[in-house]
Amino acid sequence: MNRPVAEADPEIAAAIEREFQRQQNTLCMIPSENYAPRAVLEVQGSVLTNKYAEGYPGARWYHGCEHVDEAESLAIQRVKQLFGAEHANVQPHTGACANLAAYMAVLKPGETILAMSVDQGGHLTHGNRNNYSARFYKVVPYGVDPNTHIIDMKEVRRLALEHRPRLIVVGASAYPRLFDFSEWRAIADEAGSLLMADIAHFAGLIVAGVHPDAAPYCDIITSTTQKTLRGPRGAFILCREQHRRAVDVAVFPGVQGGPLMHVIAAKAVCFKLAMQPEFKEYGRQIVANCKALADQLMKEGLSLVSGGTDNHLLLIDLRPLDMIGQRAADILREVGIVANKNLIPYDARRATETSGVRLGTPALTTRGMGEDEMRQLGSLIARLILHPDDEDLKKKATAQVSELCQRFPIPTA
Repeated sequence: MNRPVAEADPEIAAAIEREFQRQQNTLCMIPSENYAPRAVLEVQGSVLTNKYAEGYPGARWYHGCEHVDEAESLAIQRVKQLFGAEHANVQPHTGACANLAAYMAVLKPGETILAMSVDQGGHLTHGNRNNYSARFYKVVPYGVDPNTHIIDMKEVRRLALEHRPRLIVVGASAYPRLFDFSEWRAIADEAGSLLMADIAHFAGLIVAGVHPDAAPYCDIITSTTQKTLRGPRGAFILCREQHRRAVDVAVFPGVQGGPLMHVIAAKAVCFKLAMQPEFKEYGRQIVANCKALADQLMKEGLSLVSGGTDNHLLLIDLRPLDMIGQRAADILREVGIVANKNLIPYDARRATETSGVRLGTPALTTRGMGEDEMRQLGSLIARLILHPDDEDLKKKATAQVSELCQRFPIPTA
């Protein structure tokens, strides 16, 4: 029973080793991915995985929870301190679970949500027609200006006053600009709406002080922990005191059963690490790196959605090149750069093809890369996309990527 995985299941051990090598020997530029620190990995693989703990600290359905109560209480205390929140629930397994619980806490089926259109940068849980958000609620989408690709706040206000949504959702998975939550609060108050921020992508940037804060303005906040917070795969919900009970009941027993105590403890470690002074520098470097990358891509002749970035991600607009995002992502993958195809605003192509590629800098910043490396990669990426059939260029690019991978190993290497 106590054999190591290499003996107990050599096939899985081999798959893990291959994945380790893939991560070490490629450059991850998917903005929703990052590398968890060793301490997070250790806790996530600990004996805490053995404990069933339905309920909340001090009010469990099972005995023997005194130590996992300590871990969850630390996670709650730390994330509240980190974001200045009145209440926190750290049990959601994923961002999608957190958003479902948040909706359930303040909405009745059929009530109206105003959220960013999925095909213009919003998340699936903000109204995709096959997602629970669109099946259970009436979703009114807002989008970006067709020329600037910036959210049109006048249009948001018009929609809010016309539809009087119960909930306005602020946040995105593919929007390269900042959210001024004070502006959204003013619209929510005028429309008589609650305000929710989905900060899954930029939570770490808020902690670092390079993105406007959400807590002073929002009734509910949801986030993941694995992106710019650099923690385990998981999520949490923050809310004002008056929504405490509704949020907790919505998570358990509303949408989840037993919490993952090993993951919750790993979240506690993540929150502690995010409190350290060096984390602020990390967040600032993410943004500096992304701006350097964007500037170089445009200098080399590529077009970017909204003309640049203010955060950790950017979108290359491939329409001037008549290239689909799938092909561009495949070309980059050939040389060891991992990105993802992505719809861009007013995209005429299908989601399986897209007219864009999404790039981000959190993972490369974790590896220790700076603006010089971003400019090098920007030049390389642009040349690969502009000359997709140049095999000699691909060979040279592969060598450059390999050199960067060896010079900047992943944290667990």
